[in-house]
Amino acid sequence: MPETGTEPPAAPSWEYCLYIPNDLRAVTISRRTLRLILTMYGLIRLVDVAELLAAELVSNAVRHTKGPAALRVRWSAGVLRIGAWDADPAPPEPPVPWGQVTELEEGRGLALVKACADLWGWQPLSREGNRGKVVWCELDAG
Repeated sequence: MPETGTEPPAAPSWEYCLYIPNDLRAVTISRRTLRLILTMYGLIRLVDVAELLAAELVSNAVRHTKGPAALRVRWSAGVLRIGAWDADPAPPEPPVPWGQVTELEEGRGLALVKACADLWGWQPLSREGNRGKVVWCELDAG
């Protein structure tokens, strides 16, 4: 039995990176991999939204760039961060306003990310020989 006034141990942090080719089939592989990771860590309550977000981010990375991509997933301090890396350093197109999304086939991905995530953004990469950008979002499990 724990002592009175002590905090339970913090959940461990972890991070995974799945490198994928420029192939639309990689979107399904990324979603299924993310589902497995979250299930193994007991985060099943986040799976549906996390899969949607990952699918949109990876789909954008594969559709709008010509090189390889990667799905990055990190858990730390009760926050799940999902990111998609691609080799193109150009910023992503801004999200379409949600009211204009229903009729459009293109441009709805980041609008969904903006609507469903607690936070989202992007950052260029140019360190250690890596180029490109990461578009990311966060889900707070609290």
